[in-house]
Amino acid sequence: MPKTFRPVTPGQRKLVQPSLHELSPSDKAIPKSLMEPKKKKSGRNHNGHITCRHKGGGHKRMYRLIDFKRDKENIPATVESIQYDPNRSAHIALLSYKDGEKRFILAPQGLKVGSSVSTSDEPPFQIGCCMRLKFMPLGSVIHNIELKPGKGGQLVRSAGLSAQLLARSNGYATIRMPSGEVRMINESCRATFGAVSNSEHNLRVIGKAGRSRWLGIRPTVRGVAMNPVDHPMGGGEGRGKGNIPQSPWAQFAKGYRTRSNKKSRKWVVKERR
Repeated sequence: MPKTFRPVTPGQRKLVQPSLHELSPSDKAIPKSLMEPKKKKSGRNHNGHITCRHKGGGHKRMYRLIDFKRDKENIPATVESIQYDPNRSAHIALLSYKDGEKRFILAPQGLKVGSSVSTSDEPPFQIGCCMRLKFMPLGSVIHNIELKPGKGGQLVRSAGLSAQLLARSNGYATIRMPSGEVRMINESCRATFGAVSNSEHNLRVIGKAGRSRWLGIRPTVRGVAMNPVDHPMGGGEGRGKGNIPQSPWAQFAKGYRTRSNKKSRKWVVKERR
């Protein structure tokens, strides 16, 4: 259950946070070899121009190196701890391999400290084990799915998400994505069994403006509160409705398809909802 608070301060009045009961005690040290400094970009591109508004500030973070490839085949690993990662919505698990190497992976729901996981094309089909799609049982719930063999997982990595393996034919696996889209992926690509951890993430309520600033999110001014020179939805006498919802550059915000026509739909079997 999400964690609520007895409001001793105004910022706690509507605050709802994930319970984080899955995490190991915070005294577990993170290996320095699995961390590197993360430089803030504040929504700017390589020219220094702001390309994504409302970003900046926030707490200093170290980046945890996550093993999305899961390419240590047939070497069993034991879960040492389940940890919080400030750079993503999901929790991460620290694996200790039999050969002594340690790596972080995305922690699936239900993965416990002491559990054994591996990358192999043979059973067991357990939560946290990684396998090529061609060897997985049909109907499997999976996450961290590759788009190209050996490139590393790119799909289904956010908290609480999972996809389902529906069918296989002609060298391709048919997968239902969390969005409802059904698409084909090369069956030589790897994926991991289970759903991503921290499913309560979407229930959180930030509670106060300061917590947004800690997360690196700056204030957003509504378009209808601006003047006509500043925004297409600005101006008007009194409280105007703002006419059609759109961005400051007049791109429609509701129902307008923004996907590029140059992108292929060759592998999409069924559109998302």
